[in-house]
Amino acid sequence: MKQVTQNYKTGELKVDDVPAPALMSGGILVENKYSLISAGTEKSTVDMAKKSLVGKAQARPDLVKKVIKQVQKDGIVDTAKMVMGRLDTRAALGYTCAGVVAEVGDNVDGFCRGDRIACAGQNYASHAEVVSVPKNLCIKIPDGVSFEDASYVAVGSIALQGVRQAEPRLGEVVAVIGLGLLGQIVVQMLKANGCHVIASDLDPAKLELAKKLGADSAVSGQELASVASGATDGYGVDSVIITASTKSSAPVETAGEICRQKGRVVVVGAVGMDLPREPYYLKELELRLSCSYGPGRYDSEYEEKGNDYPYGYVRWTEQRNMSAFLQLVAEGKIDLKALTTHTFDIESAGDAYDMISGQTESYLGVLLEYTSQSDERFRQRVNLTGTATSGGIQVGLVGVGNHIKDMLLPSIRKTAGVTIRGICTNTGINAKAVAEKEGAEYCVSNYEEIVNDPEINAIVVGTRHDTHAEIIIAALNKGKHVFVEKPLCLNKEELAAVDACYREAAKQGVVLQVGFNRRYSQHAEKIKGFLEPRNNPLTMSYRVNAGAIPADHWIQDGEVGGGRIIGEACHFIDFMQFIAGADPAAVFAFDVGQHDSGITQDKSIINIRFKDGSIGTLIYCGDGDKSLSKERFEAFADGKSVVMDDFMLTDMYSGGRKNQFKSKKMDKGFSAEIDQFFSAIQRGADNNLYEQARATTLASIEAVLSMSSKKCHDLDS
Repeated sequence: MKQVTQNYKTGELKVDDVPAPALMSGGILVENKYSLISAGTEKSTVDMAKKSLVGKAQARPDLVKKVIKQVQKDGIVDTAKMVMGRLDTRAALGYTCAGVVAEVGDNVDGFCRGDRIACAGQNYASHAEVVSVPKNLCIKIPDGVSFEDASYVAVGSIALQGVRQAEPRLGEVVAVIGLGLLGQIVVQMLKANGCHVIASDLDPAKLELAKKLGADSAVSGQELASVASGATDGYGVDSVIITASTKSSAPVETAGEICRQKGRVVVVGAVGMDLPREPYYLKELELRLSCSYGPGRYDSEYEEKGNDYPYGYVRWTEQRNMSAFLQLVAEGKIDLKALTTHTFDIESAGDAYDMISGQTESYLGVLLEYTSQSDERFRQRVNLTGTATSGGIQVGLVGVGNHIKDMLLPSIRKTAGVTIRGICTNTGINAKAVAEKEGAEYCVSNYEEIVNDPEINAIVVGTRHDTHAEIIIAALNKGKHVFVEKPLCLNKEELAAVDACYREAAKQGVVLQVGFNRRYSQHAEKIKGFLEPRNNPLTMSYRVNAGAIPADHWIQDGEVGGGRIIGEACHFIDFMQFIAGADPAAVFAFDVGQHDSGITQDKSIINIRFKDGSIGTLIYCGDGDKSLSKERFEAFADGKSVVMDDFMLTDMYSGGRKNQFKSKKMDKGFSAEIDQFFSAIQRGADNNLYEQARATTLASIEAVLSMSSKKCHDLDS
């Protein structure tokens, strides 16, 4: 299918041929008819991508600080490669569109194939022939509303939420500063609400349009104060809605000047926020920020999982705002045709953005139209022009996020006898970009294409955790070797299913390896070699300063990420298991009693008894200071002591002497674990390695259960 994409490194914008998105559970597959270019927002995105590296750094000093910290850990060369790799990606543009339902996913009610719907959401309602959108970001188009008008739904909902924040009352005087798309729509909404509207902008053409659309006064910034005073007998306007886009704080300064005592100022546009204290203080003004389409925005429970807010408690969610906006359009209270200045076919999207970026002519509402009726739009596979290869290890990548790209792909691509044949990600854009970079033969958005490819004999899985077991089982059933990023799975039911499947596949020499990379570090090898042979069990301590992850992040979701113990702490349990040379036998874990974040598991202590009698304590801290090193491991036995700091420095003590091993950079074993996987394929499966991964996974799952039961949990054999 055709989709508008932009390379964030080079700024190149093009209409690309990418795989159509897969239908998601709780979502709707939509055949687009029109999408709206939100000129203000998208121009900023496009212009940012076109900046030089220095320009990008100046615009995002917060990211520069992260890069500096990364250099301290990984060195300049590796950090530079990572940064350039992150920048060299293609991103989707657009967030508001309208079309026809092509397919309805599981757990979706109220929508049928053929329905006319409007959609919203960045990375969902994109400029593409086909989009996959969660149900709470979709709404049916009322009769009489065209696809063209309906494609304004996200911008209209943003405008409506801004108006709601202002709480305008019948007869009130409201000023609107900034008359782009948002401002022109806000003017019409306020008039429909029975308000006296004063509109302001620097552009005379926009002032004239606002006047035609119902503004009682449309004036430049210099005239705004006097007009506002005249319209209110000197009291000042009841509220100001700022829909301008500027780095300057002039709009909020002006709003403070023209507002009445105890008035309301609502910021909808992206403007400077250096507030002048005196007018806001003396008038006791109320400053409100409007969050996009309304309640539900940025809430994964609402947007991704489709869990609605109770109607009686949250009357106007983003979906209900979308519905209300389209109803206003249907009733003729909002004229969008007057705002639409240009329409381009999707194939000519580049011309549209050239016009917007170059400002070669005046524009306001710019639509992209989708006229193709070809079935190729729904094709989830795109073949590339790379030279086909055969033999050796043919790899399919399923899920290619930053971790896979930064840590594993460099090692995979340089391994002799290994060819990356196919790439699968949920978004066709990412799949296409990675496939082109790696010289893959094709890219897809449905992992079954990879699993069913008879030429592929090894699959690397880097998807979200809730899909690991499903993909592993599908691949093993096809006789594919599998490398899966941790965790192996999320619960004991999935573990039993994977276990049964693997034991059958292992009879045919199939390899299943989990990405417990730390055991492959040089530091791990040095520690294990130093402590062996042993006469007595080990006493171990592993402190992890993991850093905070927001409570609404998918990793913290028990159903998707499994939480941070199952999702990440498994690494450290596996490391202690490797050093002890014995599987966990029992776990007893505690998390903190309560925490402001609402998440307690990532502030916990896990005590483990291993089958050889060794013991280990994992202190996992999710709210420490990032300036402290992340990982510190200590072990003691037979008069020997070991201290390892962040896989960069290991001190080994014995007989009153200290030996030190220091790596040139942080070595967490990523390259070595990939070598292990491909070597195992060539020489045959190492069943003992799987058994250890299984034991670590079980210990992680039981640790979480122990936190709830407050009891020690023995592990099965």
